[in-house]
Formats: sequence, C-alpha cells, structure tokens
Amino acid sequence: MSTTRTAEANDIDLEKAPLEVAMKALNADGDKGLSTGEVEERLRRYGPNALPEKHESLLNKVLKYFIGPIAFMIEAAALVSAFLGRWDDFAIIFGLLVFNASLELWQDMKASNALSALKESLAPHATALRDGAFKTIDAAALVPGDIVRIRLGEIVPADLRLVSGEFASIDQAALTGESLPVSKKSGDEAYSGSVVKQGEMTGLVIATGGNTFFGRTAKLVAGAGAVSHAQRAMFQIGNFLIAVAVVLALVMVAVQVWRDIVVADTWGVDDALNILQFVLILLVASIPVAMPAVFSITMALGALALSKEKAIVSRLASIEEMAGVDILCSDKTGTLTKNLLTLGDPIILDANGPEEVVFAAALASERENSDVIDTAVLDALKDKSGLDGYKVDKFTPFDPVSKRTRADLTDSSGKKITVAKGAPQAIIDLATPPDDLAKKVVQEVAALGSRGYRALGVTRSEDGGKTWKLLGILPMFDPPRDDSKSTIDKVRAKGVAVKMVTGDDTAIARETARQLGLGTNIIAAADAFPKDMDPDNVPGKIADSIEKADGFARVFPEHKYAIVKALQQRGHLVAMTGDGVNDAPALKQADCGTAVSGATDAARGAAALILTAPGLSVIDNAIDEARRIFGRITSYTIYRVALTMDIMFLVVLSTIFLGFQPLTAVMIVIMSLLDDVPIMTIAYDNTAVAKDPIRWRMPRLLSVSAVLGLASIVQSFGLLLIGFAVMNDAAARDYFGLHDQAQLQTVMFLQLVAGGHLLLLVTRTYKWFFEPPFPARPLFIAIVLTQALAVLMCGFGWIVPKIAWTTIGWIWIYLLVWLCVLGIVRVALERLMDNRLSRRARSAEIVNAPLSHHGHLHG
Repeated sequence: MSTTRTAEANDIDLEKAPLEVAMKALNADGDKGLSTGEVEERLRRYGPNALPEKHESLLNKVLKYFIGPIAFMIEAAALVSAFLGRWDDFAIIFGLLVFNASLELWQDMKASNALSALKESLAPHATALRDGAFKTIDAAALVPGDIVRIRLGEIVPADLRLVSGEFASIDQAALTGESLPVSKKSGDEAYSGSVVKQGEMTGLVIATGGNTFFGRTAKLVAGAGAVSHAQRAMFQIGNFLIAVAVVLALVMVAVQVWRDIVVADTWGVDDALNILQFVLILLVASIPVAMPAVFSITMALGALALSKEKAIVSRLASIEEMAGVDILCSDKTGTLTKNLLTLGDPIILDANGPEEVVFAAALASERENSDVIDTAVLDALKDKSGLDGYKVDKFTPFDPVSKRTRADLTDSSGKKITVAKGAPQAIIDLATPPDDLAKKVVQEVAALGSRGYRALGVTRSEDGGKTWKLLGILPMFDPPRDDSKSTIDKVRAKGVAVKMVTGDDTAIARETARQLGLGTNIIAAADAFPKDMDPDNVPGKIADSIEKADGFARVFPEHKYAIVKALQQRGHLVAMTGDGVNDAPALKQADCGTAVSGATDAARGAAALILTAPGLSVIDNAIDEARRIFGRITSYTIYRVALTMDIMFLVVLSTIFLGFQPLTAVMIVIMSLLDDVPIMTIAYDNTAVAKDPIRWRMPRLLSVSAVLGLASIVQSFGLLLIGFAVMNDAAARDYFGLHDQAQLQTVMFLQLVAGGHLLLLVTRTYKWFFEPPFPARPLFIAIVLTQALAVLMCGFGWIVPKIAWTTIGWIWIYLLVWLCVLGIVRVALERLMDNRLSRRARSAEIVNAPLSHHGHLHG
C-alpha cells in the first residue's frame, strides 16, 4: 500500500508524482535548500518531525483502577467497615484494593513503553541543506521540502523521495518485513526509521512526524489494544453478585419494615439502624474481595512458570487470553524461517560440477563484507582455503544499475581470471550465451521464482572479460527453522489455526507455507486491501478472505493490524508474533501479542509475551500453561460465586423466616479470610490441559455456579434447621452441648468455612471429585491447615463462642455426606448441559469437537 501525502495547494501523491512535480509542490530548492524563515514558517504549519505525544496524569491513570463493579463492591465493603468502626477489616480490604490497582498500573506502564521504544528508533540528527549549505541539525527540525543527505550507517530521518546519487541499499525490514535490504535509486522513496546499508544519496523530505510511514505505525500502536476477557469476566461476575445482593437486600428491608411498622406498629431510629446494619453485613458477605487478587496471583505464578520456558510475560491478562486463542498469526522471517539466506543445489550450465559454480561465486564475493548474499555464498563453500590462492586485483561491488558484482583476480601461478555474479538477466547480458542457453536460464529462473527462490547467475572469463563462460545458477532461499513444522503441527492439534504473515513476495510466502504444511492460499495484502481502507473497519468480503487465507504476503503495518482486528471482529481470539517496528500495532491489538527472540524494542514494548528462545516452540508450551491457568481461575470463580450465594441467601432466609442472624459481622470477616487467603494456593493446583481453545462462556459458568450455590444453600439452611430442632429438644441439646443461639452461630460459621473448602473439591473438576488430577500439595496443605484452625477456634472458643467436640464431629459427618451430594449434582449438571449442547449442534447440523476438561464451562 502506498503512502499518500497531499500538498496543501495541490492534491498530489508526493510518493508517486514525478520528482519535479513533487519538488514544485513543496517549493523545494535542490541547490540552496530552505531558508531559515521558510523552515520556521513550515514548522508552524506542519509541526516538528517527531511522534505526537498525549500525556495522561498519573492521578488519572490511578483513579481508573478504582472504577468497575468489583472495585465498587470492594470500596463499599471498606466504607461499611469504616462506618461500623471495624478498622482492622477496613485495613485488610483497602490493602486488597491497593494491591489490585498497583498490579494494573504496573501492567499499563509496561504497555506504554511501546511508544517510547518507537521514538528511540527515530534518527536523532540529520544532514540538511539550509541556506545554501549542508549542516547537521536536530532531526525534529526537519520540514517537508527540506533536502537531506543520507549515507552508510545512518537512520533515514523522515520520509524521502531520493533525488540524486548513484544508489543506496536500505534495510527497511523493521518497517515492511522484507527480509533483504532494498536497493534504491533516484525517484524511489525511503522510509523514516529505515537504515542505510550501502551508498549515499540526497533526498527530498515529503512527510514528517506523524504523517510518515513510521508515524502511522506509531498512531496504530497508540490506538491499539483490546480489553482483557478476564476483566470483562470480573465485570460480569461483579454485576451478577451485585444484582443478587440488591434483590436480597430489598426483600430483607421490605420484610423488616413490614414487621416493624405493620405487625409491631413500631418504628424508630434504632430499627432503621438495625435494618441498615443487616444490609451492610449482607453487602460485606456478597463481595468477593479476594477475586481480583486471586486472578492476579494465579496469572503471576503462571508468568513465573512461563519464564522458565523462555517466555517473559509483560501483560498478565495475556496468559488467560492465550488459553482461548484459536488463530495464531505468525511472522515468517526469523520466526518460521531462520532469517539466514541459504543456497540450494546449484543448477549447472557450463561447469564441471556444483562446487565449481559455488567457488566462482565465492571469488566474486567480499569475504569481509556483511552482505547477506555474499555471506550465503561463502557459507555454502565447503573448503574456503582455496580462496587464499587468489589475489584480488579489482573488485566492483553490487549496484542497482549493473545488478552484479565483479572481481578481477590473479591465481598463485600468475594466471588472471575474472568472475561475476548477480541477477541472472544481468549475467546473461554480460556473458551473451547462445540463445538456447539464455532461454534455458530464463526458464530455470522463472521456475525458481514460482517456488519463491531467488536466483543468482555465475559466470567466469579467462581473457580479461572478452568472452565469458556461463557456469550456472545458484538458487537462494530463507529455509524454515528445524522446529517450525513440528511446532505448527502441535499447535494445530490443540485447535489453533496458524496463518503466516510476511512482507516478502507472494511466491516466497507460498513456498515457505508449502514446506511447513500451512496451505498455499496466500493473499497479497498490498493488492487485496484498498489504499483508503480503514483498518478498524475491514469490509465484509475482505474479512471473509482473511478468515479463509493460509497466509498473507507483501504486508505493511496497517495490513497486519487490520488482519488481527478483522479476525477479532469475527469472534476469534488472535495471537500475533513479530519482531519489527512494523509488527508493533498488530502485537498491541492482538489478544496475545508475542515478540519473538531478537525483536526490536518497539515490538517488545507492544507485546504481551516476549520469547527469549528462537522460533515458535515456546508458543506450544505457553498454550498448555495458559489453559492450566484458565482452568484454575474458573475453578475459583465457580467456587467463589457459589459460596457467596450460599452466605447471602443464608443470612436473608434466616433473618426473614427465623428472625435469626446466623453469622456475626466478625464471623463474616474471619470466614472471608479463612476461605479466600488459603484459596490463593489454587494458583498451584494440578489442572488437566484442555484439548481445544477455552474461553469465558459466562451463561454456562454462572449456571453451574448458581446450581451449586442453590445446593449449598439447601445444605446450610438444612443444618440451621437441624440446629434449631436440637435446641428445642432437651436430650439432643444436652448431647450436642448446643444451649444458645451464639453457639448455633458458631455451628454455621464452621459449616461455611469447612463446607466452602469441600465445595472447592467439587468446583475444580467437571468429573467426580475423587478422580485425578488430584489437588496439588500446596492447595491441599492450605485447606487442611485452614480446617484445623477453624476446628480449634470452635473447639476452644477462640474469637467465636465455644461448641462441643461431639458437635464438631457431627458437623463434619454432615459435610462429607453433602460433599457426595454436591459431586452428584455437578456431574449430573455437566451431562445435562452436554446433552443439550449436542442436541442443539445436531439440529443446526454443526459438528463440534468433543469438549475437554474446562472446555465444559467455557468452550
């Protein structure tokens, strides 16, 4: 896709217009450059040659983390604690709030580093023609119409049209993804941020700052980014619990008011405060204060595990996203391939063997040069010592006009030879072979080109260049990495489609895809995407072709971004790998942007996952780890929602129907700590790896939570009724030692603490709780220690009223019976939902893959 620049006076494409038209449109002077006055006027009109910055105060950033359903609920709990004077509770709850906000701030600060890294890629200085003389200036002071000089090793300071000079070889791989430096001549464009590898030229500045190719990339990075699915899930869970709490609070208030005003015919301030206290206690009970912390800690421990697999996590939420990824868009050069140009088997034309062709090409190469083609030729030579027998009399390096290198040499016997290598057509023009041989060369080169190979012609002369012998053709290709095909096969087996994305030509992309078994439906993005297309709103037909494609060639940054965005809008979770500045917008927009080993700072700053080992094999491990983590998070979510419903309904039903407060405020806070703090060890739990991508399917998850919550309410309310029956029977009261309502509150406290952790055994698997995978040792130990502490508190009367050991024993028997009941409910519910899903799939004639482990909950 070309970059269109428009002069203010004329609607002119400065990239494509003839040079003299572009010079005139910008009022540029090739001999004197701009005057100081003109520069100042243009700086006011166009602004500085720098990436635009939008600053947000730290206070605004911090305040954002205290907004949202879960945050509001935790803040309400803190205010309730302060209102009731329970400052120890306030400190714990407020501490959790600050912890969650600090983690999110740290993540955002990491993400904002992407733009900072982009800015560092820009040239700090430029050599510009001002007031008739070339001088070194700050690159930020460049304006459209400036004349600048670029030379070997320099960063191109703005988007240019090259106007004079022999040639320049420019590495723009970080911008466009092309695997080799591009030869530029007068009239061509040079992009801001690319690097001059050879030559020296003068150029006309046609775009600066945010209007450059580089600047557009930066704008895409600034605007890119998707809301974490974990954040959405917490919002939905928070909204669900708030809705339940509000409905229950209204019911409880209505009943209490009716009793006080209609039945008892009394109403006073004490009654109002009493109702308010009940509502506030219910609110405290309904808030899963540790949920964000459990999510964060689980993902942080997952990040630690991934770091041992050579993957650094820079955005924690990306771990959860990786579990649901169903499309992986992978960069080609350096990720799927070795980024190392390699020679194929030589095609022999007039040589004694392949080694003669390679040796002649090596003689026409510079050994001390870092040119990728010369390096590939020299690496293919089996015995380099033979080169030492030749003295180089004259070497003519490659240039885009002759399109070949040439070396005049003398061997150890004093014999002079000349060798040349270069573009096949250029070698044919030099060697002038017979027509049939020239035709054969053209055919061979065309065949190589159709398979994505570059071709290098090699010729030799023994009479000073009067006559030439066309030795052969050297095919060149960037070969796939040794582990790429096996990794792609493994990732596909996990239900993840792989699409290749590259800036290279279509033929090269198609051959690489063929070798990797990716399919050959490769779309040339530069042709398929309209120039004026909005990357945020890809037309339907193009989005269809993106979904069906096996890969994309000739891709620019906005194409990569549009590909990711279009797939996301079709409901896919997309992982994107890349290493260059050109990949940064797509990396940031992707659900799990992954910077591969050796990536630029801009790519690493935009990515959520940074690989420190070459290739894609780490991705396979990351998917497994992500799916384990997702399983742990959903286990906790079901447990927390079900237990919260149990506590809320118990408080309301007991208050309405029995006129009894089953838990004191202190008990609720202690119970929250005993239930939630040890449960953070679920981050270490043993979890089966799902066979297919898994993601949040909230209706199903909340349905399972609600049914288990309902069963738990029956369990808790049933024990409460048994408790009242015991207290009303003298013999039973003496046997159980249950003499007053304070002791009954202790019974309910123990039932909820112990029953809560037994409930976790049911929520952590969709199968029977006694089947593997079994709970991990840290989780099991945390549960046992918590249970022991709760039992000792109740048995010795620490903080809560003391109850008899006999009663504690019977409570545990009751809980173990209910553990089996809840297990039956869970298994039956899963089978019912699976059968319903299967019937729906059959009726719609959709063939679905069998659901695996936590896929039962979120697909």
